[in-house]
Amino acid sequence: MRTSSRTVPRLLLALLGWVALAATALPPGNPLRVALAAGFLLAGPGTAALLARPTIARTAGGPDRIAAASLAVAISAALAALVAVALLAYGAFTAGRAIAILAVLTTLLAVLPHRPRPGRRHGAGPGRSGPGQRGKRQPGPEQPGPEQPGHEQPGQEQPGPGQAGRSRWHPDRLRRGAGGTAAAALLVLAAACSGSTEGSGPRTAVVQPGSESAAARPGGAVPDQPAAAGTWHLAFQDDFTGSTLDRSAWTTCYDWNDNGCTNAGNHEEQWYQPGQVQVGGDQLTLTAQRKAVTGSDGKAYPWVSGMISTGRDNWNAKPRHTFTYGYFAASLKVPANPDGFFPAFWLIPADTRGTPPEVDVAEFPNTSQYVHMNLHWRGADGTDQHVGDNWGPADFSSDYHVFAVDWEPDAVTWYIDGRQWFQVTDPSRIPAVAMEVVINLAVGYLQSPPDGTDSAALGVRWVQVWQH
Repeated sequence: MRTSSRTVPRLLLALLGWVALAATALPPGNPLRVALAAGFLLAGPGTAALLARPTIARTAGGPDRIAAASLAVAISAALAALVAVALLAYGAFTAGRAIAILAVLTTLLAVLPHRPRPGRRHGAGPGRSGPGQRGKRQPGPEQPGPEQPGHEQPGQEQPGPGQAGRSRWHPDRLRRGAGGTAAAALLVLAAACSGSTEGSGPRTAVVQPGSESAAARPGGAVPDQPAAAGTWHLAFQDDFTGSTLDRSAWTTCYDWNDNGCTNAGNHEEQWYQPGQVQVGGDQLTLTAQRKAVTGSDGKAYPWVSGMISTGRDNWNAKPRHTFTYGYFAASLKVPANPDGFFPAFWLIPADTRGTPPEVDVAEFPNTSQYVHMNLHWRGADGTDQHVGDNWGPADFSSDYHVFAVDWEPDAVTWYIDGRQWFQVTDPSRIPAVAMEVVINLAVGYLQSPPDGTDSAALGVRWVQVWQH
């Protein structure tokens, strides 16, 4: 019974980290997500560290319990800061990834067995250190001798008059406990940074993109094979050579508008026009300009911008190109002045002309430093549900980078510069309908461009679609 009473709290503590990790799948700002994450980060790792060092954690009265709780919070904060700094230095910080590493560390610390040291009495009565004592170790060379300074000697566990609580919080013990905890944290961080870090549920961060990938796969070079494994054939490609857009491959609006268009669902401020799409210098350029126009919907728009789609010229026309599954890749350079602009490379359904479902290969809402990857699906109640991840910071405006997604029946996997980054494997969330390819430069999503900003440009070197 004694073992069970100690094991159950440890298992619950280990479980808390994984529950907090699962809660990251909830929408940002969800109260349950915030409460679980905050509770775990403030108490979980530190409490597990103290349980792994019971000579530090064992308390006898109210003041000691308060001190132990304070120490647990302090250790938790230190470990969380260590993980965050390491991930930031590696350029891979996300809240989910930090919680995943701390959940692993907490689990390891919580389930580590404790073996009492010789001469320590862990019970209230006599005889506990006799032959029947559980986990007893024989003294070995590693045990400090009586002459060694700075180490505790047998018999110091029981404080004398005027020394109540002194031995429990002895600096040597604290140093040994902190040292063991730090070593375990560093081992977990090293494993996380050198390999893969898997999250809970359908979200999986796999391999970090980095400078090596960018050097191996320059953003302007057209690859002859997808980064994803498998046997592929090239189903669609445009290198944007020449001086005009290939109208057999692309239209310059969404399906649901004629004579220009916009995305009213996002309350965007641009009216897309063909004149904002230019081909030259072996690239496509979509340009947003501050220019007041009236759309065919009768509304006034303060901006004009450009987009391309493999869809229809009008509502009743046939789409140019649609795809069900495949590897979709594009080489993009986003605007250097990101505020108020929303470049995106995404897939939308061809038949319904509306979303969800929706696969966002790469989105840059008001940022040139972080790329957002998202998957949308329709929930049982008909509402838009989504899951996603982002990576950064990186200057995506200084050069071209390759953004891709491998859409399969059993998984959707995102790539940045040839490196796998994010994956969804829940079949109920994966679309199974024909999709069109869209690349656009929206304006005014979430915020308007600041005064003094009158234009922005999204560069596209090439687009490819591969299929099995």
